[in-house]
Amino acid sequence: MSNVKKSGTFSLGDRKVTRLGYGAMQLAGPGVFGPPKDRDAALAVLREAVASGVDHIDTSDFYGPHITNQLIREALHPYAQNLVIVTKVGATRGADASWNAAQSPAELTRAVHDNLRNLGLDVLDVVNLRIMGNVHEPSEGSIEEQFTALAELQRQGLIRHLGVSNATSAQVAQAQGIAPVVCVQNHYNLVHRHDDALIDELGQKGIAYVPFFPLGGFTPLQSETLSAVAQRLSATPMQVALAWLLARAPNMLLIPGTSSTKHLKENLAAADLVLADDVRAELEAIGQKRG
Repeated sequence: MSNVKKSGTFSLGDRKVTRLGYGAMQLAGPGVFGPPKDRDAALAVLREAVASGVDHIDTSDFYGPHITNQLIREALHPYAQNLVIVTKVGATRGADASWNAAQSPAELTRAVHDNLRNLGLDVLDVVNLRIMGNVHEPSEGSIEEQFTALAELQRQGLIRHLGVSNATSAQVAQAQGIAPVVCVQNHYNLVHRHDDALIDELGQKGIAYVPFFPLGGFTPLQSETLSAVAQRLSATPMQVALAWLLARAPNMLLIPGTSSTKHLKENLAAADLVLADDVRAELEAIGQKRG
């Protein structure tokens, strides 16, 4: 069994969490819509994650919708004191499984209450504003109205900490001018490296960076170099990709997702993998070639 604690810790607001966590998105059905094919297996993954030392779970009420939060509640409630559950608001799902922006203050308020109800909580640990200007990548635009609405809910005691997702550096700065930002959740992995400068900037400010799709998401990472390195280290390519992220910056918090206990254990074993400087340089070159 891997020692998840070897990944180290970093702060999410006033809470320290282990840097290797778990993302619940894949617990819903195909396309992150509808119920899982095997509900018992989904519950087992959540329980195994916490039993293995994971104390940071990422979710959203628009996964399913409502499905992953209800699974988390069924599997883990009442929650361990050290467990930090991070959710996000800013979108809804259509009947056709489409992803639709839901960014008005009323919609954001409703989403926060949905998360509270489905998770069985009185206060949410961390809420990320999922910016929807461009669904697939960050795009500039004011988030003052949206973030101010969440800051008001924080003042009401419904949210402890705030973050942003799919955000540009300027939007992070704008949000910080309204209320403290404890994390930024953007698309980043070994081959998708657009946020390199932002990661370093956030690290200097003590803000966590949480990459979504750390293993490539719906299109898993493919690289001959990655496969060759993994073979030399007697590891899987995905373990090497996660180990590279852990080594990339101390403020990096990982939330790889899976609906399989086997893959969960493989992902968590990345905490045991130490990459030598020459190996890290070899892997760095993958992103530089594609950048």
